[in-house]
Amino acid sequence: MTKVALLGTGTMGAAMARRMRAHGLAVRAWNRSRAKAEPLAADGIEVVETPRVAAEGADVLITMLTDGTAVEAAMLGPEGGLAGATPGCTWLQTSTVGVAACRRLAELAPGSHLGFVDAPVSGSKEQAERGELMVLAAGAPELEARVKPVLEAIARRTVWLGEVGAGTRAKLAMNAWVTGLVAVLAETITLSEGLDLDPRLFLDLLRGGPSDSPYAQLKGKVMIEGQAAPSFALRLAHKDLRLILEAGREAGASLPVLAAIEEKFDRAERQGRGDEDLASVIAADRGR
Repeated sequence: MTKVALLGTGTMGAAMARRMRAHGLAVRAWNRSRAKAEPLAADGIEVVETPRVAAEGADVLITMLTDGTAVEAAMLGPEGGLAGATPGCTWLQTSTVGVAACRRLAELAPGSHLGFVDAPVSGSKEQAERGELMVLAAGAPELEARVKPVLEAIARRTVWLGEVGAGTRAKLAMNAWVTGLVAVLAETITLSEGLDLDPRLFLDLLRGGPSDSPYAQLKGKVMIEGQAAPSFALRLAHKDLRLILEAGREAGASLPVLAAIEEKFDRAERQGRGDEDLASVIAADRGR
């Protein structure tokens, strides 16, 4: 039985933990707030006090935390994951941390005799619950077989992209597209309302055409009807936008549209929308 240590049981991590346990993997989980992890015990998942305890004896150690700083905090120190992990363990880093943080994290693994796979996941809460995430994996080819049982449990599709860092770069590109789509969709709905046009009509006109997308239909409905349970929190989308712009600056890429979108997400978060679904970015246009 593959033994998995999972650090981070937020919206995505908890769903991943349940999928892995349902696939017969032994899962030991840690979260900064233990109370948030405790419900997993009912699913046969062992909830522990420290990352070090979680990592002891694990074949695969997964980090699914907010950002690079949170991952480093969980992995370093006497009670961190690196202190408990044994040689032969593979670290599957599934958080979206950005290019610079990915480099820092990858440098920690060799000294602890761990394999490192840069593997941010793409998908929503609902996809995580169904085991239908897309994993953008990058790392040494020999590590693929070691993490296969985990990926089979959580992913509909895994794309192997080469050397460490390629997964993170691909995830930033994916999220640039997603946040851009949501921001323009929000403005289109706001425009429709301003023109005294039912925004539902806009979505209906879009449906089935060459410019339609299931994601636009899903998020458009949330924007029109009001808040739904967050599948991707606005504050996390905003964090990803900052990472995208940081990577763009490092690469010498001009991203003025994404810079404007980041300001829109910033306004919405300052309005108290951070823990709501990213569709709530429409509040920045409506002025509420």
